[in-house]
Amino acid sequence: MSDFVSPFWGWYVAVLTLGSIVGCGVFLWSLSRAKVKKGEAVGTTGHVWDEDLAEWNNPLPKWWSNLFYITIVFALVYLVFYPGLGTFQGILGWSSKGRFEQEMARAEQTYGPIFNKFLQQDLKAVAADPQARDMGQRLFLTYCAQCHGSDARGSVGFPNLADGDWLYGGDPDTIKASIANGRQGMMPPMIDAVGGPEGAKAVAHYVLSLSGRPHEAKLAEQGREKFAVCAACHGADAKGNPQLGAPNLTDSVWLYGGSEAAILETITKGRSGVMPAWGERLSPAKIHLLAAYVYGLSQQAK
Repeated sequence: MSDFVSPFWGWYVAVLTLGSIVGCGVFLWSLSRAKVKKGEAVGTTGHVWDEDLAEWNNPLPKWWSNLFYITIVFALVYLVFYPGLGTFQGILGWSSKGRFEQEMARAEQTYGPIFNKFLQQDLKAVAADPQARDMGQRLFLTYCAQCHGSDARGSVGFPNLADGDWLYGGDPDTIKASIANGRQGMMPPMIDAVGGPEGAKAVAHYVLSLSGRPHEAKLAEQGREKFAVCAACHGADAKGNPQLGAPNLTDSVWLYGGSEAAILETITKGRSGVMPAWGERLSPAKIHLLAAYVYGLSQQAK
């Protein structure tokens, strides 16, 4: 890794950049030396295509070569004022990072008071405010829709946030904690713990029976006893454990699918899901608005 932060690379980029610009100038000057006197015949380069299509060796028009010289001068002037020569930042000291920070500071000055106004309010009150909902929706579409969908209804492996079902709890404080700190859910492969493929199938049918899905009663009965190893997380009644993020297996909500094949895959291979923590990227006020928006979605579903 030290090779990539060595000062050598700054000099390498600077020399390569200046060498390329100067090389273009020298090449253009060499081509501009050839002159054709009035009435003098112009030869060809010797390149011929399709029997009679020849490339003539005409020098560049003066106006054209001058335009090229202007671009070379512009490039050199630009590199004096702006970054482009390795670690040299230009005499203006401009940087994309600095420009971003300036724009963010201006945005904070303009919109900060609005965000902070809602931060001082109770989250449930914010969820009921039309302006706050619009702001929260825009934040959601920017940061959350990539996984949970623009309608917040999720997809396979990504929870639906618009219903009343919650892995870790749907109260305001828990939603804020999920956004700020992230979540990491993991179910280990249980194929060996339930007695191999046959045991996994029996447990799968027992799980299907819990939510009233079509199943084989005999297999489900066999799976009831084997489910004891699953009860440590999902509970003896299979209603889940919000402290662990273990889902309720008795309802009709399925994160990875509720078919026999999907349940067997979960038991055999396990599952792992991660939601990143946004606490270091978003301000407390934005997290408050986001949590209020998500909380409001779940309340509409009731």
